[in-house]
Amino acid sequence: MGLLDKLLGRGKKAAGDVVGDSSLRQEGAAQERAGAAEDRAAQHEELAQEQRNQAAQARTEQEQS
Repeated sequence: MGLLDKLLGRGKKAAGDVVGDSSLRQEGAAQERAGAAEDRAAQHEELAQEQRNQAAQARTEQEQS
């Protein structure tokens, strides 16, 4: 969803520039920032899951020793 929001935001920003509508440009910029934040959050969630998996694997290996 983050990528879609970023693309739609860029489109709104561009449309706001073309028609001279600053509120549309601001809305687009906000939507683009929200999309980028969603992407960063997803990356952090993936990293956290990888860390949990590594910790679980280390515990399993330790128990088997």
